[in-house]
Amino acid sequence: MITVKLLGGIRKSFLSDTVSIEKNSMSVSDLLDFLQGLVQKNMPVFDTRNILVAINGADSSVLQGNETLLRDGDVISIIPVVHGGSKTRTNFRISNYHVELIRIGKTSADPVRFLESIRTRFPTIVIQGIRSKYILSVNHAKRVIEVSLAANKAGTLLSNKVETDMLMRFAASKQISDAISKAGLQKDGDSILIAIGRESLVNKLVADLNPMVKPMMPFPKNANFLKKEFKITKKELDCVMSSEPLEDLLVERSAVLLH
Repeated sequence: MITVKLLGGIRKSFLSDTVSIEKNSMSVSDLLDFLQGLVQKNMPVFDTRNILVAINGADSSVLQGNETLLRDGDVISIIPVVHGGSKTRTNFRISNYHVELIRIGKTSADPVRFLESIRTRFPTIVIQGIRSKYILSVNHAKRVIEVSLAANKAGTLLSNKVETDMLMRFAASKQISDAISKAGLQKDGDSILIAIGRESLVNKLVADLNPMVKPMMPFPKNANFLKKEFKITKKELDCVMSSEPLEDLLVERSAVLLH
């Protein structure tokens, strides 16, 4: 049996949050077709274009996409992804989570104390700092965050906290200390704060950090660093049939830490 967990607004299409399928094998594509067939005429449309399909916590896009084979016992999470943002802020929704990327410059305090202080002021927001050089693009950041949130739903976090799991995935390391030293917030460097929580509270956090917030910029110089850091060769890139091969390989590096 294959168990499908329907998250966020997707549940409105099915009037349920779980679907059990008595099959031992099927592809993701077959699964989506099957689910489409369950939606009754007067129910909201099941939009398969804006979803994340997580297989036992791993994003299917870093496996074989819609051709990924599902097996007996697999737990599949279907998560809606809604994009948003503005010229001065970068935010989006993953399922019912509001996610904000906040670019900050140098911090006056020790990075650990800085994070502890804002986590104390905003205890219900998941907050993590990532060195900017470990992020290829906003979409890369979003996809890694998706992997962590899917792992949290599936109970397969690398650590006992989502914020630590995200850091380890950006660093592609199973060692927390190694992840912190490599990809963690740095006192003298440009960093990205990831904030996940209620939109109203995240807005307050952004306002609170306003003096040190900088406009979100592209990450054009990070590609060469990331290829070297994660030992991604031209041969590997050439083998990926995608418009964003480096991004796909980086997300794959973060997802395979599950195994």
